[in-house]
Amino acid sequence: MEGVNVGDRIKLEITDISSEGMGVGKYEGFTFFVHGGIIGDVVYIEVLEIKKKFGIGRVVGILEKSPYRDEPQCQHFYQCDGCQLQNLAYEKQLEFKKNRVINSLMRIGKIEDILVMDTIGMDYPYRYRNKVEFQVGKDYKIGFFKKGTHTVVPVEKSIIQDEIVDDILIIMKKFMKKYKVDGYDKKSKKGIIKNLLIRTTKENKAMVVIVTKDEYFPHKKELIEMLTYSGNTVVSIYQNINKNDKLVTLGPRDIKLYGEDRVLDHIGEYKFLISPKSFFQVNHEQTKVLYDQVVEYLNLTGNEVVADLYCGIGTISIYISKHVRKVYGVEVVKEAIEDARENLKLNNIDNVEFILGKSEDVLPKLNEKGIKIDAIVVDPPRKGLDKSLIYSIIEASPQRIAYVSCNPSTLARDLGYLVEEGYKVVEVQPVDMFPHTTHVETVSLLIR
Repeated sequence: MEGVNVGDRIKLEITDISSEGMGVGKYEGFTFFVHGGIIGDVVYIEVLEIKKKFGIGRVVGILEKSPYRDEPQCQHFYQCDGCQLQNLAYEKQLEFKKNRVINSLMRIGKIEDILVMDTIGMDYPYRYRNKVEFQVGKDYKIGFFKKGTHTVVPVEKSIIQDEIVDDILIIMKKFMKKYKVDGYDKKSKKGIIKNLLIRTTKENKAMVVIVTKDEYFPHKKELIEMLTYSGNTVVSIYQNINKNDKLVTLGPRDIKLYGEDRVLDHIGEYKFLISPKSFFQVNHEQTKVLYDQVVEYLNLTGNEVVADLYCGIGTISIYISKHVRKVYGVEVVKEAIEDARENLKLNNIDNVEFILGKSEDVLPKLNEKGIKIDAIVVDPPRKGLDKSLIYSIIEASPQRIAYVSCNPSTLARDLGYLVEEGYKVVEVQPVDMFPHTTHVETVSLLIR
């Protein structure tokens, strides 16, 4: 951009928020993404970068404070990248997430005139997460990455996590300092602990997974004693070995150090056993809201045969089982299918069958066997559906599809494909599964 250089200070009105949580404004028609900007602010920004199509800046002064600006409840908000929207009023967060879905559908999916419902929020949008992954760094630091970096910001507590996590965090820091078991530093290749993963259940039980660079992990006995001293809150402790220096938290090998193989959790009336690597939605309350919406969208009468693709440990399959004649849950991860079958036994359910394999391979085989699929549920990872699976779904020709998504961009792309092949998107319901972040979960109803 001509006339503006790195280091300059310019006046800007913030008119939107990006998917990364940065304020968005225009200066003489040129777009800037602004750290610390909120919709409705008029600010001075310092220009940090100028690229071909946009610039990046940070707020250095507020001329007119937005009516939607809130005081963050977390002391670490301005350093840590765990939450992006804590300084935005909660009702405005819900509106932002609805608009993000609408804009993705129009811009990426080329789909207009879809009924996108208001985002379903929480009465108390704090302390909702049942899983947290902390970064561990040298000098006994445990926390999250500093915004835009891989520098660990130490965290005393996190108000979006269960209170149990705060207590475990204190114990882990005491252990590391007392026994000089330091965090792993990628640059020097020194240290032991890379990450700390904690799962908590509705019954206030916890699983702790300590991720180490190698199998060497001194003073394990002392750690177990410290974590289990104050009662039976911590019921399972694992060591996970991850030799890879990439950002993937868990490695392939788990060593149980203490307690139960898996922890027991609930969604509604159903029980689920969860292992260290299990995918389980992070928000108990909103997961039930989401799954109830799936049931409503499928309009189940009790006679339907449903395929649940990317079924994981079987949560949706089991949740909808009492409303259908038969569910086929399909998942490519062997351990997840094993957990899903255990969860069937746990809930005494006999009308669900779990199949190991790729959904795009299994679905045609069900058709070849003469099994007519009335409805399909898909809950894919962030990358969305494989193109070959979309063709398999079209071939199966279900009357209804419920598409659960955590990524509006890939959702919009996939819905665009399905619309081209003869499906109609009836309604999209955003659910605030991750308050104070830019992430939004949705469930969409498509009919043939």
